Amino acid sequence: MHGKSPVFYRFLALCIAVFFLFTGCSGGSSASSSNNHSDDEQRATISDYLLPSAPGATVYGNQAVSIDASNSSDGYFTVQYHGAVTKVKLQVTIPDGTVYTYTLKNNSAQSGEVFPLSGGSGNYRLDVLEHAHDDLYAVSFSQNIQVAISDELKPFLYPNQYVWFTPENEAVKYAAELSGQSSNDLDYVEQVYHYVTENIEYDDKLAETIESGYLPDIDATMDTGKGICFDYASLMAAMLRSQGIPTKLVVGYSGDAYHAWISVHLEEIGWVDGIIEFDGTDWVLMDPTFAANNSSKKTKEYVGDGNNYTVKYAY
Repeated sequence: MHGKSPVFYRFLALCIAVFFLFTGCSGGSSASSSNNHSDDEQRATISDYLLPSAPGATVYGNQAVSIDASNSSDGYFTVQYHGAVTKVKLQVTIPDGTVYTYTLKNNSAQSGEVFPLSGGSGNYRLDVLEHAHDDLYAVSFSQNIQVAISDELKPFLYPNQYVWFTPENEAVKYAAELSGQSSNDLDYVEQVYHYVTENIEYDDKLAETIESGYLPDIDATMDTGKGICFDYASLMAAMLRSQGIPTKLVVGYSGDAYHAWISVHLEEIGWVDGIIEFDGTDWVLMDPTFAANNSSKKTKEYVGDGNNYTVKYAY
């Protein structure tokens, strides 16, 4: 790492909002805020949000499902399920062969749910599966689509099922407030990080009763000040995306435990993907879920250079 500027290392520290999706996740965390705000600098706050739509120009489906791929070049598509089956799955096979599985809701009265084309340009296979019996599902509809994404960052700027937000969300409004108090993107990301880690308490009861198909509600997380780690990351990702910071909600393994974290893209450095140590004056190695119940030394030893983390999915 010799030869890198101090700013480089500060950027590397931004990927550390890590959380468990379901069981095995530690409780809340604390962190010491750094102050990067300069009185003569102010970040440009976004008010013209990127919002998904389903214009109906390119639609596939049958009597039970409608898939709108009109905006595939922007990195997303929508699915509207209006069939009679209560348990429905969506499987998305991205160009490299990785299969993403989602739970679909019956939303016949709405425009549909939004899903990212997170594997970049190429061929995608979309399969809608309806519950048959026991743990078995039957394919209800399949479609291959060829995708040419105009900007590789767009899938991680729009809302999607896991990172859902609208201009009406209190979290989005507060994100704009924080942006107005920030001198630049780095300062803004730090402020969002500290807000989430210092104000959201881990919900042990929810973690013990979590069911398959659980989806975060960012305003509920803010209102109650509680959530599981999925909620931590979804809230942070929504606040960052709403202000134009491309953010991946990454899912994989921390050792043998199912785990997730965020990766942030900043113009000066690109994607910050690893769990990297920063030895500056304001930041220390911080994994909010581990740090809540472990000493800084133990957390630092476990996270290390990121080798304990294995990425499987990005949303």
